[in-house]
Amino acid sequence: MADTTTNEFEIESTPKDGVSSLCFSPTSDHLIVSSWDMTLRYYDVASNTSKCTFQHKAPVLDCAFDSTGAIAFSGGIETWVRKFDLENETATVLGGHDDAVSSVVYSKDTNTLITGSWDRTVRTWDHRAATPQTASIAQPERVYAMDTVQNYLVVATAARHIHIYDTRQMSEALYKRESSLKFQTRTVGCMADGKGFATASVEGRIAVDYFDPSPESQTKKYAFKCHRQAVGTEDIVWPVNAITFHPLHNTFASGGSDGTVSIWDHTAKKRLRQYPKYHAAISSIAFSHDGRRMAVGVSDMWDNGEQSTESSRVSIFVREVGDEAKPKAKVAPA
Repeated sequence: MADTTTNEFEIESTPKDGVSSLCFSPTSDHLIVSSWDMTLRYYDVASNTSKCTFQHKAPVLDCAFDSTGAIAFSGGIETWVRKFDLENETATVLGGHDDAVSSVVYSKDTNTLITGSWDRTVRTWDHRAATPQTASIAQPERVYAMDTVQNYLVVATAARHIHIYDTRQMSEALYKRESSLKFQTRTVGCMADGKGFATASVEGRIAVDYFDPSPESQTKKYAFKCHRQAVGTEDIVWPVNAITFHPLHNTFASGGSDGTVSIWDHTAKKRLRQYPKYHAAISSIAFSHDGRRMAVGVSDMWDNGEQSTESSRVSIFVREVGDEAKPKAKVAPA
């Protein structure tokens, strides 16, 4: 269950089916949540109120804010890319893909909306233009996850492909790499300092990589086991569903189907904190723009087959984040 001894509360009026993605506003404590119940929901976290709900025709797989926090975007099974004016509660279809939209990110440095799809393309959009779609970039396989920082875009696809782009020039990938993880990539998160990224997979592993292709930087990359549970003589391996970097401390949080959230210092290669276990799998996590809060989406991911009454309960918790997210100071030898 959630840790009731700390500053954590549960959001009221949660989705009626699993949480697919959480995203905090870049300017406030407002939160958007996409869900398998075919909605995008908009919350004011500070007052724990639901501001509005936008209906879709199929499950929504991802969502993002623009750089102002006034506009939101969504994509999902219905294949459309949608734009929402949050204050006026209006929706516009910008365009679409040929298959489900699996990932939606916004590059604040180029003011570009970027979507990835199972149709094996990444598409870029200017949501202010009369013809919003600006490019379609072919991918080697279905897009499973994306993230962006500064002028970098990381695209993780099926068959363990990792393509890295410069968002200012998307026609060709800067680097094409193979994931060091052996199984399906579930999520990707970019470092807040813009130096690299982390990916996670269904095999209970996280890989840390760096953009710089120099041998010196590439020797720093590594992978490690996590979100595993020892039961007797067996090691139960849980998928890692979410990774997000702290905007100030450059540590990162991971969430898994084991129902736990951990904070990691990727430079020191150490876990800083594991929070008490939640009642179901962690499907998504997000830090607020100032790093003071973390939203945690808790909903069954069907990793155990048939749902129980408790694991099928959909929840969104918001936790106050303190010094546990800071890297530990190195102590000089005596």
